[in-house]
Amino acid sequence: MVDSVSDYAGFSQGEPADQPFTDRSAYGCGPEDSTADTSENAAVTHRVAMIGDAPIPYTATAGHLVALDPSSSRPAAKVFYVAFAADDRHPSTRPVTFFCSGGPGSSLVFHLLGAFAPRRIRTWTPGLTPRAPCALEDNPDSLVDRSDLVYIHPVGTGYSTAIAPHRNRDFWSVDQDAISIRQFIKRYLTVFDRWASPIFLFGESYGAARACVLSWLLRQEGMDLSGLTLQSSVLDYPANFTNAVGLLPTFAADAWHHRKLGLAPPPADLPRFMKTVTEFARGPYAKSLHAFPRANPVAVATMSRFLGLPSAVLQTWNLNVRTADRVGHLAFLLSLLRADGYAVGAYDGRVRGIDARVAAVVGPDGGVNDPTLAAVAGVYAAMWKTCLVDELKFTARANFTFLNDQALLNWDFSHRDPAGALQAPDGQGNPTLCAAGDLAATMASAPHMQVLSANGYFDAVAPFLQSKLTLEAMSLADPKARGNIAMRAYPSGHTIHLDAPSRAAMKADLARMYAAAATHVRNEPKRFYQKRIVS
Repeated sequence: MVDSVSDYAGFSQGEPADQPFTDRSAYGCGPEDSTADTSENAAVTHRVAMIGDAPIPYTATAGHLVALDPSSSRPAAKVFYVAFAADDRHPSTRPVTFFCSGGPGSSLVFHLLGAFAPRRIRTWTPGLTPRAPCALEDNPDSLVDRSDLVYIHPVGTGYSTAIAPHRNRDFWSVDQDAISIRQFIKRYLTVFDRWASPIFLFGESYGAARACVLSWLLRQEGMDLSGLTLQSSVLDYPANFTNAVGLLPTFAADAWHHRKLGLAPPPADLPRFMKTVTEFARGPYAKSLHAFPRANPVAVATMSRFLGLPSAVLQTWNLNVRTADRVGHLAFLLSLLRADGYAVGAYDGRVRGIDARVAAVVGPDGGVNDPTLAAVAGVYAAMWKTCLVDELKFTARANFTFLNDQALLNWDFSHRDPAGALQAPDGQGNPTLCAAGDLAATMASAPHMQVLSANGYFDAVAPFLQSKLTLEAMSLADPKARGNIAMRAYPSGHTIHLDAPSRAAMKADLARMYAAAATHVRNEPKRFYQKRIVS
């Protein structure tokens, strides 16, 4: 392999100079695309982050590493990444966190520029963020004070592609995708001499399932994870997209935000209201849903008040809040504000858009027609180019792939779980993927690994209660290992970090997870280990 970046480890002395890089290679994102280029080059820049009152000098690296075929050790994929490493920190004690994107087919730009990197885009969630003028600003909620940060773009996204004779489609499956990311992580740890560092994973949406599968693959090779963050997780596909009980509280949160509840006076405290609705969903609502049409009238009336819709409308849905039309539009999202001419966003129910009957569509492109993402997509596309060229000093001739619909359309959701069972799509082609078993296997064999499950109250794509139900149902008998799971819900949507107070609260929860992992907490639960959803 040529052009190693081993000199870019980010621990240089004095006042190091920036090292811009211009990449003239072409990186195709189609199923049959690949490259013959096996070079590993990167742009390196140096900045200072201000976290609180503490200046943190850091090195940013943007470029490629080559993931090797695990059998032949030949180059298999050229993976684009962006890393932020604090200077003058000892690599054996300094954590390193690897971020996994969602989709499948999504790059990590939304998370990289919106969440916990040293710099972020100024946004106005849940309102529309104008495309111009827009700005990058220092991020007081950055995690760079706690960990080095590595953002991985899977094959077919960003500037990542297969290396011939491999093709992109060879990596577009649950297992092969996770294997390629494992191989990237091993390469990163080798190039930057980080094998002794505490390792954390962070996955959002499908990236949470990706991280769970990856955690088990790493564990099989003897790599212990210190922590795992599951943001807006989709771990159990059948339950996540069919279970009405897990979705009901999210729709009640939407009604609460838009002041459509049939309660007088309306609840002032959202977390307390969500606790009430959760108990109702798991009890009276679940029973009434099963008993329909002989549902308890009191439960139906309560449901009507919680959702702000007439009982007659709910009866036409057979009380099932997952009722949708023939093309997948969820009826609730189109009904709540219909009188006002608006639809409610699936990714963030606080966001409303003109009712064009697309609000609930989560399509191959990642749902950009949803008003939630439409509110920020333009500014992210514009500012990523600015960040890449002006701040990270990486210039490329190839197109950058933000969202790759070809990856999802060609994705193989089959998965061989740790018990050896094959999870194959059903007769209609629907995924049966459940990565909770991979997480349980990892936690059972690494009982000190910390897990943070983070969800937004207004997220109908990955409902907060459904995430809780999935984790409760996974086969993990060890109470000490279960005590390492913290569940949090925030007054935000799928992209929790777009909401400033929620981002700050999540940063505080992450800081507690890093601290708990560092002190190897093993016995009784501390403040971090709470088994209930809180704000």
